[in-house]
Amino acid sequence: MKKLITTCLLLSMVTVLCAQHSVARRWNEALLDAIRNDFARPTVHARNLFHVSGAMYDAWAVFSEADAPYLLGNTVHGYESPFTGFSPAGDNAESARAEAISYAAYRLIHHRFTQSPGYPDIQPLVDSLFIRDLGYDPAFTSTDYSSGSGAALGNYIAAQYIAYGLQDGANEQNGYANQYYTPVNEFLNTESPGNPNITDPNRWQPLAFDVFIDQSGNVFPNRVPEFVGAEWGWVTPFSLREDQLNIRERDGAQYPVYHDPGPPPYLDPVAGGEESDLYKWNFALVAVWSGHLDAALDQEIDISPASIGNLTIDNLPQDFADYDQFYDLIGGGDPSPGHERNPVTGEPYTPQMAQLGDYGRVLAEFWADGPDSETPPGHWFTILNYVSDHPLTEKKWAGEGRIMSDLEWDLKTYFTLGGAMHDVAISVWALKGFYDYVRPVSAIRYMADRGQSSDTTLPNYHVAGIPLIDGHIELVMEDDPLVGPNQRHLHKIKLRAWKGPDYINDPDTDEAGVGWILAENWWPYQRPSFITPPFAGYVSGHSTFSRAAAEVMTRMTGSPYFPGGMGIFDAFQNEFLVFEEGPSQTIELQWATYRDASDQCSLSRIWGGIHPPADDLNGRRIGDTIGNEAFEFALTYFADDMVTSNESPTPSHDFQVYPNPVNDLLTINSPSSAGFEVELRSTDGRLLNRRFANGQSMEFNTNNLPAGTYVLLIQSAEGRFTQLVVK
Repeated sequence: MKKLITTCLLLSMVTVLCAQHSVARRWNEALLDAIRNDFARPTVHARNLFHVSGAMYDAWAVFSEADAPYLLGNTVHGYESPFTGFSPAGDNAESARAEAISYAAYRLIHHRFTQSPGYPDIQPLVDSLFIRDLGYDPAFTSTDYSSGSGAALGNYIAAQYIAYGLQDGANEQNGYANQYYTPVNEFLNTESPGNPNITDPNRWQPLAFDVFIDQSGNVFPNRVPEFVGAEWGWVTPFSLREDQLNIRERDGAQYPVYHDPGPPPYLDPVAGGEESDLYKWNFALVAVWSGHLDAALDQEIDISPASIGNLTIDNLPQDFADYDQFYDLIGGGDPSPGHERNPVTGEPYTPQMAQLGDYGRVLAEFWADGPDSETPPGHWFTILNYVSDHPLTEKKWAGEGRIMSDLEWDLKTYFTLGGAMHDVAISVWALKGFYDYVRPVSAIRYMADRGQSSDTTLPNYHVAGIPLIDGHIELVMEDDPLVGPNQRHLHKIKLRAWKGPDYINDPDTDEAGVGWILAENWWPYQRPSFITPPFAGYVSGHSTFSRAAAEVMTRMTGSPYFPGGMGIFDAFQNEFLVFEEGPSQTIELQWATYRDASDQCSLSRIWGGIHPPADDLNGRRIGDTIGNEAFEFALTYFADDMVTSNESPTPSHDFQVYPNPVNDLLTINSPSSAGFEVELRSTDGRLLNRRFANGQSMEFNTNNLPAGTYVLLIQSAEGRFTQLVVK
């Protein structure tokens, strides 16, 4: 049976050095577990991540002389949160702070997930952390913080966020339901061929299922899932400003829209034209890339940072007419140049060859967040946690000044990233709701039903048909195996594409592969119980969430690069893929920078059949803007001394490490005789050796190590010391 391991565990770049995470980190992990057990609603969970992070941050800021709370004691979007100040009872302010953080997170998580289908699993997990691990009393519900009780303060903060959330425009009281949006198209039953009932090929179309199971594995109560978050533009934001907002009207209803990039390309099914050609090119590309998803195709590419990544926003074409110069229609991917060298080690990145069919499928499943989805905004919290755990991460805000405690770092990074993810959800779903753009499964089947649009002299021509591409999109001819009895499929459209779930009886052992199929039966690379998320396409949430998160991570850490110059993820042979068997070999996703990871996420949605290119690049641009603006806005709440220098608790001169570079034997001298622990790791965080010294000196044999750069991590009673060692 496949290993259904969550992303936070599979991000194997680092083995956590110590089980002692901050209390904020522990509650963040509990929240991510709750999200994985709830319906996969990116809008709702971006809001949950922000509100829980904000509540924990406010509990921190109450005890700070310089940091300012976000909601507590302030008026935010018209909601006034009274607060008269707090003096903790007793002498242990840190204990009261931890108590306030925990009570705030505990109450808010319980409130938000009580109606979750996974609440029977969520409740014992959250209660176990609160009661067994932290030793708190759930029966204490007082919000009278005047007594100096940290628990009462936490309860009060949670109550304020709950009340704020009940009037912030999300319609939480009614299960976040839309209040006026109605789809213009009848649903598509993908089990039947073609798309016979669609009336407007430019607008979103609901899908019908025998049973709809979302990406978190939850069974939806409706056979035809409704559009999730069509009116999310009404939700009050974090850093989005009124001057970025336009109120647009459609079908007699108003839609607030932030960062409006203008419409996607539309199809004119009667007159055609240049814009129609752009529409057809976009969705034809999705069909062509579907034909990459088979390791048996024997096409290898270098998936290392040496060949992939290093794009900037300025590299992205502005005009839809120029997209064909950016996306490789036939070969897949984009024109990213890669990186010449790892800036941390100074060495060139090592090429890593992989089958394109494995790479495309792993991307599609990894960035879709797999079967235990914490949704895209939660996915970036797992990446943040991984970066925070990396031995080369210095917890200095923006890479400058003093080293922050784990608790302060966690709270401020969660608050900042959460605010950015919340703003992305508002901006993106406002656009999705207003533009209401079609998904590939609807558009490809619609065009194929009409025929081909390339040649008026060939059979089955229609101005709204799909363009023919030799070897990828063709007509079924007389001698074709697909022509069927009595040539019933003669001159229909066929695609060389992933063949779909009808070819998979057991996803643990079967692989659909790629071959010629009738276009009327095309599926995205997804499970048959999911197919496509239940909301419109334009713009891509994955592209926007990821780019915003990448910008926030770059600004918070002070570097565009992952610690050590590379982040990795192992997809193990015949274990990782869930939709079908695979990959055929163990491959390692690698990213030099956070932006590289974001760009890879964007491409994954095209290979997965979820988005055309038109949905992608404007999402990246919006994410770039929101990420940077959210970071700047968060700074207004933080103390100035985060970026002032002070002594590191683990000054580098305390230990002597020599020779460096080393040939065979490395000597480590400690300033005390209390003993210390030494770990040797690769620059991507993998543990290579661990030893303990009882005295002041240790010799480390590196004779068996290949030439390269390594991380030496020394832990003593005085703190931690990290140094790069070259061999």
